[in-house]
Amino acid sequence: MPPRRKGGKGRRAARPGAGRISIDELPDEVLHHVLSFLPAQEAVRTCVLARRWRHLWRSATGLRISCGPENEAAVNVKKLRDFVDHLFLLRGGSPLDTCQFNLLDINEDDDDTRRIHLWIRHVLMCRVRVLSLNMTWYSECWTKCFSLDGLPLVSQHLKRLELSSLYLDDSFLDFSSCPALEVIEIKECEIPDLDRILSRSLKSLSITGCCEFSEFHRFHVYAPNLVSLWLEVFIGRVPILDRMPSLVEAVVRIGRPDDFCHLADSGNCEDEHCPGCYGADGDTGCVLLQGLSEAQSLVLISDTKMFIFRRDLKCCPIFSNLKTLLLNEYWCVPDDFSALTCILEHSPVLEKLTLQLFCEGPKSNVHMKGSPDPKERSNAISEHLKVVEVKCEVVDDRVINILKFLNKLAICKLQCHCSHFLCF
Repeated sequence: MPPRRKGGKGRRAARPGAGRISIDELPDEVLHHVLSFLPAQEAVRTCVLARRWRHLWRSATGLRISCGPENEAAVNVKKLRDFVDHLFLLRGGSPLDTCQFNLLDINEDDDDTRRIHLWIRHVLMCRVRVLSLNMTWYSECWTKCFSLDGLPLVSQHLKRLELSSLYLDDSFLDFSSCPALEVIEIKECEIPDLDRILSRSLKSLSITGCCEFSEFHRFHVYAPNLVSLWLEVFIGRVPILDRMPSLVEAVVRIGRPDDFCHLADSGNCEDEHCPGCYGADGDTGCVLLQGLSEAQSLVLISDTKMFIFRRDLKCCPIFSNLKTLLLNEYWCVPDDFSALTCILEHSPVLEKLTLQLFCEGPKSNVHMKGSPDPKERSNAISEHLKVVEVKCEVVDDRVINILKFLNKLAICKLQCHCSHFLCF
């Protein structure tokens, strides 16, 4: 009698690969999505894989058009012309979910500029929902931003716009003809002639990196339905934020722009020739804080030499919804802590305060945590305040001075990571 196979009667050994799905079994819609992650040239090359793949690339839901790797000579867009022109011609009006142009170190040529503008208009006509533009002129010494001057942005379908290393003007940043636009990310761009960013549909706005703003005037941000804001200013004037009643969270970082004065830290040195205090046209009223006053979470970080926040505090609004607040050492100078006291007095429902002192980023060597004593709570702080955090690199005289001030507010027993208490 032959031996019985291990595993029981009637059970057959599984074939290698059984239960797996071949890529050829996937529906066209899935393959169109997969092809969208490939560079455009590679996506087109899939046409030689099999008869079924011959035309799949034409309906890919995304396009990634790139040229000019770093550390190489200038790239002539004319080398891309035939490919991209034929690509758009054969795709026809197939709709796009995403499109990314990553054109680096290209020759500064009028014909190339006009051709790139035509490509951008074409993808907008293809009802693209996410558009990413990262383009630079070739320069031996520094990165030179590609100009989108005079290219109006018109789309009923665009929802997300990512702009990097571009020269932008009012015509391109007029989003009144983009009613579906919700997210804008601007990074390392030059926008010295901008008067305003206008969008009623915008939910998230991010302006980061060393964007170059005008040194002579402030542009306005009018986005009444904005929910999230990330603003970094290092070159030029800090923009004016109009009222944002829907704002939930905001991060504002001010480095060393033109809003500083060697004579006074209040922005009003009484020297009419001072470019810092009086060099911006139409510079009246609150610049930042009024627009941020509806937020629930705020991060306000500034170089200690800047005067914008201090000047805004002269007409400080009530932060009626603010529950979480992170500040840096800017708010703790001068030693009378007037700036810190003022913003705390105007935050009636604040629940958590974090002071990030003399350190960069969220990581720090020393992390202390405490809470107000309910029996001795100062009238200067919210009755809802439950948590106070202090982060720093080292506990030096400057930090100790701040801890003593917190103690005056009945915020004591700040517990350190090393599990001991610091009381002052």
